[in-house]
Amino acid sequence: MAGNNRENAANTDRKNMWRDAAILFAITLISGLLLGLVYQVTAEPRREQQERKIREACQAVFAQAQSFEEMSYTPNEALARELSAEGVRIGTVYRALDGAGSPLGYVIETTSGEGYGGNITLYAGITNDGIVNGVSILSISETPGLGMRAGEVLIPQFSGKMATGFTYTKSGSQSDSEIDAISGATITTEAVTNAVNGAVSAFTGDLQKGGE
Repeated sequence: MAGNNRENAANTDRKNMWRDAAILFAITLISGLLLGLVYQVTAEPRREQQERKIREACQAVFAQAQSFEEMSYTPNEALARELSAEGVRIGTVYRALDGAGSPLGYVIETTSGEGYGGNITLYAGITNDGIVNGVSILSISETPGLGMRAGEVLIPQFSGKMATGFTYTKSGSQSDSEIDAISGATITTEAVTNAVNGAVSAFTGDLQKGGE
């Protein structure tokens, strides 16, 4: 009798285990299907939102452009090595176009991996004439009150200047190619300057010559 009771108990345990496993599988399956459905439903709005953010970011550095065309661009080998040595990489590049579809210049995404708080990513707009039309920071995570002032202190200093490369100084700029550093945030200043220089190098080294 005791043996039968143990066997019945074991059978009951197995049944409960399989029931619980079936319930868990059903919950997981339904959850997965619902997540997939939500992803499909929200895919188009998310894509539109992303495109709008990109367009707004491009417009911030090239206000006179009517549209932006994404390019297929890879830096040449020598330039890629040069940028890598500075901790900089080139991201997406766009042609800035006027209302007739004629190119006005480029919007170049660059990232410096050597900010005080990590990566600093920005867009630099450069006209066909080689003028820095504008610079806008896309992402930054520096020290509040110091490096986080980059958008306020550093970015305006690049606009309207020839795209020939920039250096930073702590003693007051003496030329258009010098950028006044943020006091107490030299690392951030250098990272932002290097990121802008990366865009300048891509322009002068490849894009200005028609490279793609």
